[in-house]
Amino acid sequence: MPRPKPPFPSESGLWGKPTLINNVETFANIPWIINTGASRFRKAGTEKSPGTKTFALTGQVVNTGLIEVPMGITLRKVVYEIGGGIRGGKKFKAVQIGGPSGGCLTEEHLDLPLDFDSLLSAGAMVGSGGLVVMDEDTCMVEVARFFMSFTQNESCGKCVPCREGTKRMLEILQRAVDGEGRVEDLEVLEELALAVKDGSLCGLGKTAPNPVLTMLQYFRAEYLDHIMEKRCPAGVCQALAAYTIDPEKCKGCGRCKKACPVQAISGEIKKAFVIDQEKCIKCGACVNLCAFKAIARGGK
Repeated sequence: MPRPKPPFPSESGLWGKPTLINNVETFANIPWIINTGASRFRKAGTEKSPGTKTFALTGQVVNTGLIEVPMGITLRKVVYEIGGGIRGGKKFKAVQIGGPSGGCLTEEHLDLPLDFDSLLSAGAMVGSGGLVVMDEDTCMVEVARFFMSFTQNESCGKCVPCREGTKRMLEILQRAVDGEGRVEDLEVLEELALAVKDGSLCGLGKTAPNPVLTMLQYFRAEYLDHIMEKRCPAGVCQALAAYTIDPEKCKGCGRCKKACPVQAISGEIKKAFVIDQEKCIKCGACVNLCAFKAIARGGK
């Protein structure tokens, strides 16, 4: 269970004894450094971040998998040289680095060296080495909601800032993707994030707000689109989607009207049909049945 510090685990940990708490990758480096020498280990990486780092490269890149690279390599080289670029030739949008408690990097960070100090200055961290690449079709508000859902679920519940703060943050993000966000939500969300970061007892709580804070910093306009305009620029959030029928493509067959469970589609055979946005529940049944690809789901 987390507890106030000091004492830190290196002074008093398991059974009150000095305890090392590190990940497997760190421990795996120790025998190699002892047997081979620190100077050889430091030949890779940077002066302040020596050695190599293993990243789990995933998301919208051509090549996914586990990679080992020298510390200080740029994000651009990882995404475009090792990762092979963005799938389908789409535009790079962001990278979530450091796992669910990491931070978000954008196009302006492509030439940022991936080392401890550089990432901290950008509001991110090396963390577990997770590296999720996102393209132009990614909704950053939904991404923040997804990661907050994970960390809220992982909270042990011992300290109030993490237990209650992450829950309130998740509620605000959920309202935004559901099209029920309020203008004042952004200010409250930021205040909550900083309170959770400062007041939590363990590393999970202290880093849980990172994705939200960095996405608020770099993608605030996208949050405002969700809240003010009730629009998802990426067209991802189901509640903010709008289904429309292209009159040029519609052949007036009527299959979509029959498929609609709430009678939101009207029209006459052999004439273009229309969708009543007030009645539409955004189930997508009409899109799946249209043989002429006349129905489009958008939120942009």
